[in-house]
Amino acid sequence: MVDSISATSLLGYGPLYKRSSYRDFSSRGKPFDICRLPSKELTGRRIIHSPSLPRCRGNKMSASSIKALATELTKETYSFREEEQIPRKFKYHIDTDIDRKPGFWPPENKADKPSLHNPLLRQERMGCGWLGVIFEWEGVIIEDNPDLEKQAWLALAQEEGKSPPPAFVLCRIEGVKNEQAISEILCWSRDPSQLRRMASRKEEIYQALQGGIYRFRSGSQEFVNVLMSHKIPMALVSTRPRQTLETAIGAIGIEEFFSAIVTAEDVHRGKPDPEMFVYAAQLLNFIPERCIVFGNSNQTVEAAHDARMKCVAVASKHPVYELGAADMVVRSLDEISVVDLKNLADTELAEFGSVEPELEMEEEEEDPYSSKSVAADDIFW
Repeated sequence: MVDSISATSLLGYGPLYKRSSYRDFSSRGKPFDICRLPSKELTGRRIIHSPSLPRCRGNKMSASSIKALATELTKETYSFREEEQIPRKFKYHIDTDIDRKPGFWPPENKADKPSLHNPLLRQERMGCGWLGVIFEWEGVIIEDNPDLEKQAWLALAQEEGKSPPPAFVLCRIEGVKNEQAISEILCWSRDPSQLRRMASRKEEIYQALQGGIYRFRSGSQEFVNVLMSHKIPMALVSTRPRQTLETAIGAIGIEEFFSAIVTAEDVHRGKPDPEMFVYAAQLLNFIPERCIVFGNSNQTVEAAHDARMKCVAVASKHPVYELGAADMVVRSLDEISVVDLKNLADTELAEFGSVEPELEMEEEEEDPYSSKSVAADDIFW
């Protein structure tokens, strides 16, 4: 192939023979034979040669040099053609799945911690088994009766002489702190002392209606025991006061299961604000991308995704089809395994920065002469 290239690229011109001499250390002139090619100039697709000189026959070394020069000439010609075809200023990116800069591979992993001198610990952090779990209290760990919450608000409105909130307002209050609900949604007062008084009174009414009876949901106790056996850190999140939550945890005997507990006193706002889940991840010493939230409402799903966390929705008070925005939907916690949690944690798009850009729909310009355009005469007929 190189022979054919050398024959066609040089337009039939053979190597030029010239006799020259050089001086060695003894200052004696020694003649030697060299072969050189005619001077050429590459302009576009045309090769201009200098006037022809006498031809000669070279040895094997000259033949190999001819082949090398012919190969270089062919590369220059094809590179010129490629530059002519590809525009100089293009805004699109050709993905070849190859990182041409070896210094940027592998990409940075947010789970990595270079300060750890043990490589095994660093490898464990970067694996999908390094994860934390954040549970909501009511509707996930224990049984929840949403009607009691609504009755507590209606009783408080009657005591305060306020108009009873309608059903859609009570739906908005779900998962929100009592102070936030009174000041921002119900708009009953903005005085801090009054907010604390009414929030405390509402909690007393709820506890009286609830009766201090707590029951595990189906499969929740077994699932928590499985996580404990796999040494997966767990946190508990609730908008209830800390005293109420600690009393309930002690009543069912799982106070040693949770590494962190976040209550209403620890945050300023409730759901759908992600503040509660972000603070729980900080207490667990985990990055948000490696935390999995278990909740039972769309407010929990929204808050978890805003915090860049995965979310498993438990269909306890909402049907399954209403919780489709969650990463996984289950009816009880015994339907999920540790392998499923690792698969959720293995989704590392946000960590590696390889999120695919959303495709933008191109708007088609309407052709005035198309068949869809209707003239006045067509409407008449």
